[in-house]
Amino acid sequence: MSYSAVELIIKKREHQVLDTKEINWLVENYTSGIVADEQMSAMAMAILLNGMNREEIRDLTMAMIASGERLDFSGLSAKTADKHSTGGVGDKITLPLAPLVASYGIAVPQLSGRGLGHTGGTLDKLEAIPGWQATMSNTELYSQLAEVGAVICAAGKGLAPADRKLYSLRDVTGTVEAIPLIASSIMSKKIAEGTQSLVLDVKVGSGAFMKTLDRANELAKVLVQLGKDAGVNTSALLTDMSTPLGKKIGNALEVEESIEVLSGGGPEDVIEITVELAKEMLKLSGITDVDPRENLSNGKALEKWREMIKAQGGDPDAALPKAEHWHVVRAKESGYVSSLEAISVGVASWRLGAGRERKEDAVQFGAGIEIHAQVGTAVKAGDPVMTLYTETPERFERAIALAEEAIGISEREPAARKLVLGRVS
Repeated sequence: MSYSAVELIIKKREHQVLDTKEINWLVENYTSGIVADEQMSAMAMAILLNGMNREEIRDLTMAMIASGERLDFSGLSAKTADKHSTGGVGDKITLPLAPLVASYGIAVPQLSGRGLGHTGGTLDKLEAIPGWQATMSNTELYSQLAEVGAVICAAGKGLAPADRKLYSLRDVTGTVEAIPLIASSIMSKKIAEGTQSLVLDVKVGSGAFMKTLDRANELAKVLVQLGKDAGVNTSALLTDMSTPLGKKIGNALEVEESIEVLSGGGPEDVIEITVELAKEMLKLSGITDVDPRENLSNGKALEKWREMIKAQGGDPDAALPKAEHWHVVRAKESGYVSSLEAISVGVASWRLGAGRERKEDAVQFGAGIEIHAQVGTAVKAGDPVMTLYTETPERFERAIALAEEAIGISEREPAARKLVLGRVS
């Protein structure tokens, strides 16, 4: 059966429903190059403006899975569980979470990506570790899962190639926020990955794609339903991203903080999110009688981290890169830190060199921001609130302006931050 891309674009533009055969044709022919980028751009905008129903989103997801290979971990003796975050500022949770869950005998195949714009990429962070390699063959991935129990690596090119092509297009056409496109992108990769259980960390707030709880809840419900339709045990936590997570933002800085957490220390907000997600992953895998904080404090999670890093060529004892130049941003008045706007801090870190503007850009591993006073901290005028790091001091001016704008100080102590805002299961 052959269709016309223009006819399908018009159909969606006019608020009509695309059937399974139409969606399959569209995805297959876009992947092969018959449907042009400009036509898929028009379709993406029509989807953003007019939405898709549950069946259309399911069909789009399954068509994107069918565009490539599917991994199979059924031969492993351990159950498999994974986590996906919709992204935020200082969101380093994958780094301590994968070895923590693996320390309980669950295999964690964590296929991750790189940062673009103000949200950091897990692979960029780990590449700050000397020798660590992001790229693995499927055989190497399976072997490491069997031997170590945890893998964080780049997704292979054979996994949902339609998503890779459409993802790049969305980024330059203003259609990133479309829930059907976000959901099908996330779930096509995760279902193709072959994990038995999946926990989604849907971020809410200024530093996230979903700015409001209603939008985040809508996305979480779609994601969980897609997982269940595909036979994957799926649940979601809605977590706060109005202010950065933890005290360190940037590649090597976030690795440092992750190791602190794995060593039984670190900021309480990072520990809480890590533990809550670990509990959810373990629960979906049938383990309900443990407190994940135990393996953070007794060294078991840290040992699993060391095994994981070594298995991918990294040196867990090597010194991490440090930026040569720094600048301290100080409180302009006395009071309580009432806000640290996540989006502003994230963009400031990006401007310092921690992130990239285009996919081919290099990142500075030592660049980023260390926060000295989180929301709720009492400060006096002149106290340090953040330290900015970069290898290129000409980047400071624009980053300092944003960092200063991000800081709110009030006379009254703000209410305690609630990190987990909801659950969808």
